[in-house]
Amino acid sequence: MAAHAGAVTPLKDARFTIDDDVKCLQSALENGSPQSGPSTWLLKGDPGCHVPPHYHTAEEQLIVIRGNVWTAMEGMPGALLTAGSVAVMPGKAVHWFSCRGTRPCLMAVTFDRPYDIVWSQPAAPRPR
Repeated sequence: MAAHAGAVTPLKDARFTIDDDVKCLQSALENGSPQSGPSTWLLKGDPGCHVPPHYHTAEEQLIVIRGNVWTAMEGMPGALLTAGSVAVMPGKAVHWFSCRGTRPCLMAVTFDRPYDIVWSQPAAPRPR
């Protein structure tokens, strides 16, 4: 078994880049290898930034650090998450989220296996 390297990154040193698919979202890889295994990311979005329905093969865990993040999963009602709130999306569960309010949102997101994304449409109408 390969040894795992530790990581300590002050927020001011995180290397955010604009997302290829959702231009209002910025991401910074904090740890791991999204191509071959688990990974941890920081995500930033301005108010009004919306990430459309999608799913991942991996389980996704999202923890809100600051801001108001509205999120929902197919078959579940949406919820407004604030700092410290957690959402867990099982692999292949269609979900979506947006940054609400007047402040930018900051989230930590982990994936338990290699990262992929499949854009989708929810089976039921999206709750508002």
